[in-house]
Amino acid sequence: MIGQLKIEREAPAGARRRRRGPDLWPWALGGAAGLALAIAVGWFVVARPDLVAVEVATAKPAWSGGAAQGGSLLDASGYVVARRAATVSSKITGKVAQVMIEEGQRVAAGEVIARLDDSNARAALDQARAQVAAAQASVRVAQANLEGAVPKYERSQKLHDRGFLSEQDVDDAKAAADSARESLDLAQRQVMTAKAAVEVQQRAEDDTIIRAPFAGVVTVKAAQPGEMVSPVSAGGGFTRTGIGTIVDMDSLEVDVDVAESFINRVSPGMPASVKLNAYPNWDIPAEVIAVVPTADQSKATVSVRVGLKLKDPRIIPQMGAHVAFLSPTPAAAGASQAGRSVVVPPEAVQSEDSGQTVVFVIADGHAERRAVRLGEKTSQGQTVIAGVSPGETVAVEGADKLKDGRAVKIRRKAQAS
Repeated sequence: MIGQLKIEREAPAGARRRRRGPDLWPWALGGAAGLALAIAVGWFVVARPDLVAVEVATAKPAWSGGAAQGGSLLDASGYVVARRAATVSSKITGKVAQVMIEEGQRVAAGEVIARLDDSNARAALDQARAQVAAAQASVRVAQANLEGAVPKYERSQKLHDRGFLSEQDVDDAKAAADSARESLDLAQRQVMTAKAAVEVQQRAEDDTIIRAPFAGVVTVKAAQPGEMVSPVSAGGGFTRTGIGTIVDMDSLEVDVDVAESFINRVSPGMPASVKLNAYPNWDIPAEVIAVVPTADQSKATVSVRVGLKLKDPRIIPQMGAHVAFLSPTPAAAGASQAGRSVVVPPEAVQSEDSGQTVVFVIADGHAERRAVRLGEKTSQGQTVIAGVSPGETVAVEGADKLKDGRAVKIRRKAQAS
């Protein structure tokens, strides 16, 4: 028993380190090898020198005025204009007494928007009415004279028949009666003339009241009380030619200039889509009203009127607008890639030796060759009528190096919004 008793003593520090050292080397070597392997695998996965690097872009839907229209056939720029707009002036020259409009105010047809000084017109009207009263008094006098002359003539005729009056006396009585009758007729005509003068002066006074010719919105207030206004230019720069400008907002449309070489693609009644420069993400349904039958020789363009199907207070005259003229019916799609027309960068479209145009669609890291049918090339890009659906990713830069089914490495191409 006593022989089995031992005192355990710790080994010296140097000895302990010597015993542990050989046990750590395998772990250190294994960790370094694993890290190197991970770096190599990561580099291969990320870099993938065997993959073709391509820039890609998303196929965007071409403008459409609704489900019943196809892709854009032609794009043009223009401005919003009003078919009914008037600078309202007076019919006479006069001094402005009152202006009842402000910019942005809505007015109804016939509403009074300004008044001129009517003191002279009222004085002339009072004078004309006084002349009517005088003429009517003359009629009463002439009527009384006639009523006295006719019986006198009748009595003279009876006395002449009995031999008491000469023929001369009868003739004088008859002449007096005829004269009284003519005087009455003249007085009645003078009354009619005086009444016509009253109407003229009444209209002159009405002309001092300026009314809105149609319902609309005031866009310009041109005159102030105290200024002179005239329907024609007079008095140099001191005379206004208008009170204000009124625009019928229900008559707004877009006027665009289309190049002569493309005007055969536009016809009245065809659908269109309008985007205002102020609201670039707002598609406004529209329709071609008319192609103006004359060309601008200096610009080689033809003016086209485009009517807006939507009325909105955000649409105001002189706004810049972009118009896409749409095909009347949906574009026919391919057998397996049916969908709406899209717009892709022009570099995404490749032409093969056979004459076929193709686009490479990128999905799941691989390129898929798609035969496509092209539309017009616009400021947005190349329109693809069939073969690519909206939202699909297409190869742009590096697409000429691709083949169907080829694995690719993607870097996205920046696109304008």
